[in-house]
Amino acid sequence: MSTPNQSKARFRATAPKVFIIILNWNNWQDTLECLKSLKNLDYPNYEVVVVDNGSTDDSVKQIINATRKDLVALIETGKNLGFSGGNNVGIKYALEHGADYALILNNDTVVESNFLKKLVEVGESDENIGVLGPRINYIEPKDVVWFNGGKFSWPLKYNYHLDFRKKEGELKNFKPREVDFITGAAMFVKRSVFDKIGLLDERFFLYFEDMDFCLRAKSAGFKSVVVPEAKIYHKVSASVSKLKNPVIWYYHVRNYLLLVKNNKG
Repeated sequence: MSTPNQSKARFRATAPKVFIIILNWNNWQDTLECLKSLKNLDYPNYEVVVVDNGSTDDSVKQIINATRKDLVALIETGKNLGFSGGNNVGIKYALEHGADYALILNNDTVVESNFLKKLVEVGESDENIGVLGPRINYIEPKDVVWFNGGKFSWPLKYNYHLDFRKKEGELKNFKPREVDFITGAAMFVKRSVFDKIGLLDERFFLYFEDMDFCLRAKSAGFKSVVVPEAKIYHKVSASVSKLKNPVIWYYHVRNYLLLVKNNKG
């Protein structure tokens, strides 16, 4: 008869290996809060990779000091590679170290302890599911939805978040369902997707790279699925709020045109 510790060890060995990639840019306070919430995960087989995207504050020092006793890998890019480029550094590390899944997770998020386990369960249920995402509520008020799957319409070229700003009590469907895209704030991707379509398109730098990735995955035969019972909380634009509005609008307009060009349908 096996002991409880032996059973846990076997579960860890057989459970898919997940790498959680957290991109930091001059915002170590949110990063440390996110890392703190990850310590409570009930999923046994994961590693955390923090990618510092050329921070000019003391982020690296703060993160090293706070995670000295934890199994957290820290990679310094040396310059700001944007959302897509910075996360690609972490994705490459994950794939090189045997990842079955890579989770791109915004540093300004706080997670529920069971959200990762629920994502893995749904991902493992269907080999055609390639990209998954949790339901994302605002950090405040916590019962209001920010993202519950994304819709993209080609005829009119528009996109939106499903259940945007609805209260939890208004939601009627908590079953996993296929959607057009998963937000990069929490995008859970199977290794087979990266193997087939590559990484995030670094031309986007900031905004719409997540939607482009999901549309490319769909063209390659993979489904994007939101898992409403997997839940996290998002502070929403904690990093980009430091940028001036013209920068934000520039990337929104430029990248939307690039998205449409890349994914004609």
